[in-house]
Amino acid sequence: MPEKTAEDRSDADIDKLTNLNRRYTFGSFVVGSNNELAHAASLAVTKNFGKVYNPLFIYGGVGLGKTHLLQAVGNQAISDQQDKKVQYIYSERLTADIVESLKNKTIEEMKQRYAKLDLLIIDDIQFIAGKERTQDIFFSTFNELYGKNKQIVLSSDRPPSAIPALEERLRSRFEGGMIADIGIPDYETRLAILKMKCKEKNFEVDENSLAYIASNIQKNIRELEGALNRIIAFSQIYNKTP
Repeated sequence: MPEKTAEDRSDADIDKLTNLNRRYTFGSFVVGSNNELAHAASLAVTKNFGKVYNPLFIYGGVGLGKTHLLQAVGNQAISDQQDKKVQYIYSERLTADIVESLKNKTIEEMKQRYAKLDLLIIDDIQFIAGKERTQDIFFSTFNELYGKNKQIVLSSDRPPSAIPALEERLRSRFEGGMIADIGIPDYETRLAILKMKCKEKNFEVDENSLAYIASNIQKNIRELEGALNRIIAFSQIYNKTP
Protein backbone atom coordinates (compact mmCIF):
# COMPACT_ATOMS: atom_id res chain seq x y z
CA MET A 1 0.00 0.00 0.00
CA PRO A 2 1.60 3.35 -1.02
CA GLU A 3 2.57 5.74 1.77
CA LYS A 4 0.21 8.67 2.22
CA THR A 5 1.47 12.03 0.98
CA ALA A 6 1.39 15.16 3.17
CA GLU A 7 -1.63 16.31 1.13
CA ASP A 8 -3.44 13.02 1.77
CA ARG A 9 -2.74 13.29 5.50
CA SER A 10 -3.95 16.88 5.51
CA ASP A 11 -7.21 15.87 3.77
CA ALA A 12 -7.69 13.08 6.31
CA ASP A 13 -7.55 15.68 9.09
CA ILE A 14 -10.54 17.58 7.68
CA ASP A 15 -14.02 16.59 8.78
CA LYS A 16 -16.18 16.59 5.64
CA LEU A 17 -19.35 17.41 7.58
CA THR A 18 -18.07 20.47 9.47
CA ASN A 19 -15.05 21.49 7.31
CA LEU A 20 -12.99 21.60 10.53
CA ASN A 21 -9.35 20.54 10.55
CA ARG A 22 -8.85 18.30 13.60
CA ARG A 23 -5.26 19.54 14.03
CA TYR A 24 -6.44 23.02 15.01
CA THR A 25 -7.03 22.78 18.76
CA PHE A 26 -6.49 25.01 21.77
CA GLY A 27 -3.79 22.59 22.90
CA SER A 28 -1.70 23.26 19.77
CA PHE A 29 -2.20 27.05 19.92
CA VAL A 30 0.69 29.03 21.40
CA VAL A 31 -0.56 31.92 23.55
CA GLY A 32 1.48 35.12 23.67
CA SER A 33 0.95 38.78 24.45
CA ASN A 34 -0.18 39.30 20.83
CA ASN A 35 -3.18 36.97 21.06
CA GLU A 36 -4.09 36.64 24.77
CA LEU A 37 -7.43 38.42 24.49
CA ALA A 38 -8.54 36.57 21.35
CA HIS A 39 -7.55 33.24 22.91
CA ALA A 40 -9.32 33.96 26.20
CA ALA A 41 -12.49 35.10 24.41
CA SER A 42 -12.48 32.00 22.19
CA LEU A 43 -12.14 29.74 25.23
CA ALA A 44 -14.90 31.63 27.06
CA VAL A 45 -17.24 31.10 24.10
CA THR A 46 -16.79 27.31 24.31
CA LYS A 47 -17.89 27.36 27.95
CA ASN A 48 -21.12 29.23 27.31
CA PHE A 49 -22.24 29.12 23.68
CA GLY A 50 -24.49 31.94 22.56
CA LYS A 51 -24.55 33.59 25.99
CA VAL A 52 -21.28 35.55 26.08
CA TYR A 53 -19.33 37.24 23.28
CA ASN A 54 -21.89 36.67 20.56
CA PRO A 55 -20.80 37.24 17.91
CA LEU A 56 -17.09 36.77 18.58
CA PHE A 57 -15.18 38.79 15.97
CA ILE A 58 -11.43 38.13 15.67
CA TYR A 59 -9.29 40.25 13.37
CA GLY A 60 -5.63 40.47 12.43
CA GLY A 61 -3.15 40.24 9.58
CA VAL A 62 -2.48 37.25 7.33
CA GLY A 63 -0.90 34.19 8.90
CA LEU A 64 -1.23 35.19 12.56
CA GLY A 65 -3.46 32.36 13.79
CA LYS A 66 -7.06 33.53 13.24
CA THR A 67 -8.06 30.37 11.41
CA HIS A 68 -6.44 28.20 14.07
CA LEU A 69 -8.45 29.87 16.84
CA LEU A 70 -11.73 29.77 14.91
CA GLN A 71 -11.37 26.08 14.18
CA ALA A 72 -10.25 25.37 17.76
CA VAL A 73 -13.60 26.77 18.93
CA GLY A 74 -15.42 24.40 16.57
CA ASN A 75 -13.34 21.37 17.49
CA GLN A 76 -13.77 22.07 21.20
CA ALA A 77 -17.54 22.38 20.74
CA ILE A 78 -17.74 18.93 19.12
CA SER A 79 -15.35 17.43 21.66
CA ASP A 80 -17.52 18.67 24.53
CA GLN A 81 -20.83 17.77 22.93
CA GLN A 82 -20.76 15.54 19.85
CA ASP A 83 -24.33 16.28 18.78
CA LYS A 84 -23.59 20.00 18.33
CA LYS A 85 -24.22 21.13 14.77
CA VAL A 86 -21.13 23.07 13.72
CA GLN A 87 -20.16 24.56 10.36
CA TYR A 88 -16.87 26.23 9.46
CA ILE A 89 -16.83 28.05 6.12
CA TYR A 90 -14.87 30.68 4.21
CA SER A 91 -16.92 33.71 3.22
CA GLU A 92 -16.16 33.06 -0.48
CA ARG A 93 -17.70 29.59 -0.06
CA LEU A 94 -20.76 31.18 1.55
CA THR A 95 -21.15 33.51 -1.45
CA ALA A 96 -20.75 30.55 -3.83
CA ASP A 97 -23.43 28.62 -1.90
CA ILE A 98 -25.79 31.58 -2.16
CA VAL A 99 -25.17 32.03 -5.90
CA GLU A 100 -25.76 28.31 -6.49
CA SER A 101 -28.95 28.35 -4.39
CA LEU A 102 -30.29 31.40 -6.21
CA LYS A 103 -29.60 29.72 -9.54
CA ASN A 104 -31.34 26.50 -8.45
CA LYS A 105 -34.15 28.34 -6.62
CA THR A 106 -33.21 26.55 -3.36
CA ILE A 107 -32.37 29.61 -1.28
CA GLU A 108 -34.95 28.81 1.40
CA GLU A 109 -33.52 25.31 1.83
CA MET A 110 -30.05 26.80 2.18
CA LYS A 111 -31.29 29.27 4.81
CA GLN A 112 -32.93 26.45 6.76
CA ARG A 113 -29.72 24.43 6.65
CA TYR A 114 -27.76 27.26 8.25
CA ALA A 115 -30.58 28.05 10.69
CA LYS A 116 -30.25 24.55 12.21
CA LEU A 117 -26.66 25.16 13.32
CA ASP A 118 -25.56 25.56 16.94
CA LEU A 119 -22.28 27.19 15.90
CA LEU A 120 -21.54 29.04 12.65
CA ILE A 121 -17.91 29.97 11.99
CA ILE A 122 -17.08 32.19 9.01
CA ASP A 123 -13.48 32.95 8.07
CA ASP A 124 -12.50 36.16 6.24
CA ILE A 125 -15.94 37.74 6.55
CA GLN A 126 -14.57 40.95 4.95
CA PHE A 127 -15.06 39.35 1.52
CA ILE A 128 -18.85 39.65 1.72
CA ALA A 129 -18.45 43.46 1.59
CA GLY A 130 -19.98 44.92 -1.56
CA LYS A 131 -21.96 41.73 -2.29
CA GLU A 132 -25.48 42.95 -1.60
CA ARG A 133 -27.36 39.65 -1.93
CA THR A 134 -24.81 37.77 0.20
CA GLN A 135 -25.00 40.44 2.89
CA ASP A 136 -28.80 40.40 2.80
CA ILE A 137 -29.05 36.61 3.22
CA PHE A 138 -26.28 36.50 5.82
CA PHE A 139 -28.03 39.25 7.81
CA SER A 140 -31.17 37.13 7.85
CA THR A 141 -29.21 34.02 8.91
CA PHE A 142 -27.32 35.98 11.57
CA ASN A 143 -30.57 37.25 13.11
CA GLU A 144 -32.10 33.78 13.04
CA LEU A 145 -29.16 32.21 14.89
CA TYR A 146 -28.64 35.12 17.26
CA GLY A 147 -32.31 35.12 18.21
CA LYS A 148 -32.04 31.45 19.22
CA ASN A 149 -28.84 32.06 21.27
CA LYS A 150 -26.75 30.13 18.76
CA GLN A 151 -23.07 31.09 18.59
CA ILE A 152 -21.51 32.99 15.68
CA VAL A 153 -17.73 33.35 15.33
CA LEU A 154 -16.18 35.50 12.59
CA SER A 155 -12.72 36.50 11.44
CA SER A 156 -11.47 39.36 9.31
CA ASP A 157 -8.21 41.06 8.37
CA ARG A 158 -9.51 44.29 9.93
CA PRO A 159 -12.09 45.49 12.49
CA PRO A 160 -15.72 45.94 11.36
CA SER A 161 -15.37 49.72 11.31
CA ALA A 162 -12.59 49.44 8.70
CA ILE A 163 -14.34 47.08 6.26
CA PRO A 164 -15.37 49.14 3.22
CA ALA A 165 -18.75 48.55 1.54
CA LEU A 166 -20.06 46.62 4.55
CA GLU A 167 -23.71 47.36 5.25
CA GLU A 168 -24.24 49.44 8.39
CA ARG A 169 -26.72 46.94 9.84
CA LEU A 170 -24.10 44.17 9.64
CA ARG A 171 -21.36 46.42 11.02
CA SER A 172 -23.64 47.19 13.96
CA ARG A 173 -24.28 43.47 14.59
CA PHE A 174 -20.57 42.66 14.48
CA GLU A 175 -19.70 45.48 16.87
CA GLY A 176 -22.45 44.36 19.27
CA GLY A 177 -20.43 41.30 20.33
CA MET A 178 -16.81 40.85 21.33
CA ILE A 179 -14.05 42.19 19.08
CA ALA A 180 -10.53 40.86 19.70
CA ASP A 181 -7.41 41.41 17.63
CA ILE A 182 -4.37 39.23 17.01
CA GLY A 183 -1.13 41.15 16.57
CA ILE A 184 2.39 40.25 15.46
CA PRO A 185 3.97 37.70 17.85
CA ASP A 186 7.05 38.70 19.83
CA TYR A 187 10.36 36.80 19.59
CA GLU A 188 9.59 34.49 22.53
CA THR A 189 6.19 33.55 21.10
CA ARG A 190 7.70 32.90 17.65
CA LEU A 191 10.31 30.62 19.21
CA ALA A 192 7.64 28.78 21.23
CA ILE A 193 5.60 28.29 18.03
CA LEU A 194 8.60 26.80 16.25
CA LYS A 195 9.25 24.41 19.13
CA MET A 196 5.58 23.38 19.13
CA LYS A 197 5.77 22.72 15.37
CA CYS A 198 8.92 20.60 15.83
CA LYS A 199 7.08 18.55 18.43
CA GLU A 200 4.07 18.11 16.12
CA LYS A 201 6.34 17.00 13.26
CA ASN A 202 8.38 14.79 15.60
CA PHE A 203 11.61 16.36 14.32
CA GLU A 204 14.42 17.90 16.32
CA VAL A 205 16.01 21.14 15.11
CA ASP A 206 18.93 22.75 16.92
CA GLU A 207 18.36 25.86 19.04
CA ASN A 208 20.54 28.10 16.85
CA SER A 209 18.49 27.33 13.74
CA LEU A 210 15.22 27.96 15.57
CA ALA A 211 16.57 31.21 17.03
CA TYR A 212 17.70 32.32 13.55
CA ILE A 213 14.25 31.67 12.04
CA ALA A 214 12.46 33.38 14.95
CA SER A 215 14.73 36.44 14.63
CA ASN A 216 14.37 36.82 10.87
CA ILE A 217 10.72 35.96 10.24
CA GLN A 218 8.63 38.25 12.40
CA LYS A 219 5.23 38.95 10.86
CA ASN A 220 3.75 35.69 9.64
CA ILE A 221 3.38 32.36 11.46
CA ARG A 222 2.83 30.49 8.18
CA GLU A 223 6.20 31.77 6.94
CA LEU A 224 7.76 30.57 10.20
CA GLU A 225 6.43 27.08 9.57
CA GLY A 226 7.48 27.25 5.91
CA ALA A 227 11.09 28.00 6.90
CA LEU A 228 11.01 25.16 9.42
CA ASN A 229 9.67 22.79 6.74
CA ARG A 230 12.55 23.73 4.44
CA ILE A 231 15.08 22.89 7.16
CA ILE A 232 13.37 19.56 7.80
CA ALA A 233 13.26 18.77 4.06
CA PHE A 234 16.98 19.66 3.70
CA SER A 235 17.86 17.40 6.63
CA GLN A 236 15.85 14.49 5.25
CA ILE A 237 17.03 14.81 1.63
CA TYR A 238 20.74 15.29 2.39
CA ASN A 239 20.73 13.38 5.69
CA LYS A 240 22.57 16.13 7.52
CA THR A 241 21.90 19.13 9.70
CA PRO A 242 21.89 22.42 7.76
